[in-house]
Amino acid sequence: EVHLIHFHESEASNYSTLLLSEDKDVLYVGAREVIFALNAVNIAEKQHELHWKVTEDKRTKCAVKGKSEQTECRNYVRVLQQLNDTFLYVCGTNAFQPTCDYLNLISFELGGKNEDGKGRCPFDPAQSYTSVMVDEELYSGTSYNFLGSEPIISRNSHQSPLRTEYAIPWLNEPNFVFADVVRAEQNGTDGEDDKIYFFFTEVSVEYEFVGKLMIPRIARVCKRDQGGLRTLQKKWTSFLKARLICTIPDKNLIFNIINDVFILKSPALKEPVIYGVFTPQLNNVGLSAVCAYNLSTVEDIFRKGKYMQSATVEQSHTKWVRYNGEIPNPRPGACINNEARASNYMSSLNLPDKTLQFVKDHPLMDDSVTPMGDRPRLVKRDVKYTQIVVDRVRALNGTMYDVMFISTDQGALHKAISYENGMHIIEETQLFPNFEPVQTLLLSSKKGRKYLYAGSNSGVVQSPVAFCDKYTTCVDCVLARDPYCAWKPLEASCIDIFKENEIGRNWIQNIGGDASSCSDKVRENSLQHTFKHGSTAELKCSQKSNLAQVVWKFKDDVLRVESPKYRLLEKALLIFNLSEGDSGVYQCLSEEKVKNKKFSQVLAKHVLELKKVQHTTAGPTVAAAPTEGNSDVPKVSAVSTEGSTAQTSTTQIVPVTTARITKPIGPVLTSAASNTELFNSIPDAVPEKTMFLKSNDNFLLMFLFLFFFVLFLCLLSYNCYKGYLPGQCLKFRSVMLLGKKKTKSDFSDCEQSVKETLVEQGSVSHQSGEQPKPAHDTGYETEPDCGNGQLQPGDAQAPREVKDKPFDVKCELKYADSDVEGD
Repeated sequence: EVHLIHFHESEASNYSTLLLSEDKDVLYVGAREVIFALNAVNIAEKQHELHWKVTEDKRTKCAVKGKSEQTECRNYVRVLQQLNDTFLYVCGTNAFQPTCDYLNLISFELGGKNEDGKGRCPFDPAQSYTSVMVDEELYSGTSYNFLGSEPIISRNSHQSPLRTEYAIPWLNEPNFVFADVVRAEQNGTDGEDDKIYFFFTEVSVEYEFVGKLMIPRIARVCKRDQGGLRTLQKKWTSFLKARLICTIPDKNLIFNIINDVFILKSPALKEPVIYGVFTPQLNNVGLSAVCAYNLSTVEDIFRKGKYMQSATVEQSHTKWVRYNGEIPNPRPGACINNEARASNYMSSLNLPDKTLQFVKDHPLMDDSVTPMGDRPRLVKRDVKYTQIVVDRVRALNGTMYDVMFISTDQGALHKAISYENGMHIIEETQLFPNFEPVQTLLLSSKKGRKYLYAGSNSGVVQSPVAFCDKYTTCVDCVLARDPYCAWKPLEASCIDIFKENEIGRNWIQNIGGDASSCSDKVRENSLQHTFKHGSTAELKCSQKSNLAQVVWKFKDDVLRVESPKYRLLEKALLIFNLSEGDSGVYQCLSEEKVKNKKFSQVLAKHVLELKKVQHTTAGPTVAAAPTEGNSDVPKVSAVSTEGSTAQTSTTQIVPVTTARITKPIGPVLTSAASNTELFNSIPDAVPEKTMFLKSNDNFLLMFLFLFFFVLFLCLLSYNCYKGYLPGQCLKFRSVMLLGKKKTKSDFSDCEQSVKETLVEQGSVSHQSGEQPKPAHDTGYETEPDCGNGQLQPGDAQAPREVKDKPFDVKCELKYADSDVEGD
């Protein structure tokens, strides 16, 4: 169990925008139609709350345009940026009429300016967006119109507002994920400009297939860009973009969807490092990857790389190729630096039209940005990563480590560390119990108080960066390989080294996992279990090191869990069809090899016993056998594991003992008179309908069998009497009712006569003046056999006679079911 702090308001939702002010220890949260100010040390403490709702008139107009009045036609806060110490710059979708305003942090009220947010905030809350505030100017990437068909990267500035060209080569259906600024070196000799980087996934313009091929991109603009004088007026003159590569070449895996980016900027680093979370476009295998890039690799491509140009290649999917022609001077897309100033190009307004026209037609670089090591830092199966933040930590031995915190679409958080050219996931923490995606992730890097803040649709969660106190032994603390944690021998506890005032010399920490310095004496606690013959046992065991291997031993011998009798789960062992040979001691061990050293420790010890079933004759009343040690407690059946059912006896039910505590979980069968009490005491896990089978009531089963058998005989006799059943039954009926008359074996003689002749006029009963009896329907056809469909010449009068008396025949029919003989 870990301690997490949650914040949630019943009437609010979509906590997707977070802003952390480390100086004031305040976390600002932008949700649907509300902005919160929370205590960053304990987010459960709400300091301020501001409602920013949509007017009824705007909601009505939004609904007329075909949007949902209950969900889409609301004000979703999408931009929350620190303007200065007094104001925040905030923007919301405002029922598809994006609006921006200034939030006074002293009074926590809006200024009421209601600026047009088009190009700064999306219209649709489902559209992608990103923004960053640089020197009180907002740089944003979003859509510029109601339909979201015009993407834009813009700068909101009173002096020099700029935006991208509305053209497919610049932006082709992008999905923006992140933006950040990288400052130039203050003491740099080249006079470089600050640069703003945008990360997004867009539809490829280089290749054209039947389906859309998605490409991850990094784009860059310069902070002092002022646009062109004639060409590219109020447009970026420094906009360039390149492809990000994140692949596993030997396995032919391509991760071409970028979900989030974090730029690690630390004084201990020579240059910033870009961490990106990727997934494949067709993610059928459920893979996610983390790739890291040096910023110098990106800048080398923008500064020295080749450009691409549009070209028509017949019968080819390639639409853009490398440009090998002459490149204008000064270099297109470059920031104004000391070299440009030496050539009298003091700003982008002085750039020649040839340079500006070239960058307008060639915004895409031919070279791609390759990751560090030419491989992903981390590849994880059966998970989709959504957000990432990275912290740089100094271990006790002085080594620096990059610790990655990666959120998933199931509300979990993975903590990973890279060491010895490999990655190790230290722990997984479930942030949101309802398994919803993490939409935003922030890291507080304040010394002594490092926290993580995660936002989702339902709320915000605050988590410490490490849970060192959950490791109870020195071996567990060291094998976790967590640079935040170390073992303190004097207190015999695992502590967070960044929360301590001084670092002790005798503290034990080894990121490589060497726990030989530990001298733990582990106390083995045995768990007692008692099961019934033929049932299934579940023995639990939970390991704390993700690199360790679980080994089960039975009577000091390694257990072969691949046998059909056993099934090894993630945190348990199942034993099926228990017998006398399964009684004994089971040990769960954690084994881990570190530099040819093997560390083993007992995680759990289970003692399993089987109770013999005493078969007795069940009488009218079955008394419960007393439980050992307490005659008042009835014996109960063993708890069956998933997918297994233990057979119980009518005279005795076996108890389950866990940690020397026996707890009744079922009723005792006493007599038939106590059925009412029996059903009232049935636990929820046992349906009432199954109690008849469990009570072994033979009398009831025999009664039901006889009842249905008698019913079957009655139905059979009735159908036989009515003549619904064929030949053999009719013979039997005639013999039973008459006894004298011999039945015909069949009706073949009369059948032939019916087919060949028709009836003559009159009958015996008709001549005597009596009414003719209705002929018995034999079920045979009485129409003449005409062969080819034409009547024979001598049979011209046959149809008329048939019409008058169709059922009179020459032969005398004697039916097998006739009750009286003919005269």
